[in-house]
Amino acid sequence: MSAHVTFSQAHSEVLVVSLSGHWGKELDPVVQQELEQKLREIDGAIKLEPGNDFSWDSHFPVYLYSCMRNVKNQGCSLDLSAMPVAVRKLLQLANAVPPNTSAQSSEKRPFAPFAGTIKEAYGLLAFLGEMVFATLRLITGRSHMRGVDALTSLSQAGPKAIGIITLISILVGMILAYLGMIQLQQFGAEVYVANLVGLGMVREMGALMTAVIMAGRTGAAWAAELGAMKVNEEVDALTTMGIRPMDFLVMPRLLAMVIMMPLLCIYSFVLGIVGGAAVVLTMNMTPRMYISQLLTAFGPDDIAVGCFKGAVFGLLIVLAGCRSGMECGGSSAAVGQATTRAVVSAIVYIVMADAGMNLLFFHLGI
Repeated sequence: MSAHVTFSQAHSEVLVVSLSGHWGKELDPVVQQELEQKLREIDGAIKLEPGNDFSWDSHFPVYLYSCMRNVKNQGCSLDLSAMPVAVRKLLQLANAVPPNTSAQSSEKRPFAPFAGTIKEAYGLLAFLGEMVFATLRLITGRSHMRGVDALTSLSQAGPKAIGIITLISILVGMILAYLGMIQLQQFGAEVYVANLVGLGMVREMGALMTAVIMAGRTGAAWAAELGAMKVNEEVDALTTMGIRPMDFLVMPRLLAMVIMMPLLCIYSFVLGIVGGAAVVLTMNMTPRMYISQLLTAFGPDDIAVGCFKGAVFGLLIVLAGCRSGMECGGSSAAVGQATTRAVVSAIVYIVMADAGMNLLFFHLGI
């Protein structure tokens, strides 16, 4: 039997709504519109009662719940005392938990769009502060760090990364040489391609590309490793045994990265210059001219700048990777999210730090 609704005025202030037929999933839109229109027009009390052959299924309490919310927003009262007991219990259960108003309340706060940024900055500074205290404990001999863990991290951050750094450094040097040759040929100044390759690799591209590679390779691996330990409650077990996770897990990786990054940067400098030579020497430039221009292109201070950048980038990689792993959630999906967040955060930190250091060195005349 199809649903239909009738209205009657029991008292001067109470509208009686009688529901007949089957009220369920296949509710007639005309009947639904008629009932909702009538409810919008009423500003007093409303009483619902079952009519002839009234029946319902699980869709009816859902629809009735939405009607209750609309009536409540109008300031009206809805009497359900005549409805079946099962319907009243379901609606009582639905009203037991108040609706989530966090989305609406966030729209009213003027600084809501910046809340995520402020929270991220606070978490970053807090983790950085813990790293500083862990470093002080290491210097004073009160750290829980094991030497074997530092050696393992050195192997992960150094020898195992040589292959990919070799390939990328040579290709970056070749790219710089090609770009410089195309532009400088217009002025007959091809000899200065060596200066471009040497200075570009030593001060900028060598450290930057090495850092990006290490962020995607080693930083992501460490984030996944620490995230898996977090999921398996191994980090909580260390805390229970009185071992500081920051000393035991983070400091070996920090020490390894800060040591290895300047060395990897020097290795990248050399290979980038070799890659540039492979291009330049095929374009009417002798090895002696190439080396002579390189010696005038950069000096020890430029090498020191590149190595310093590498050390800073290594610190940022550990900061992003280990923080993402240590703050990982308790599921396998959270480990993947932590790995992704580690790579993205590390690259953002690296680019921002590189821009800041370049401005600083320019104004200092370094």
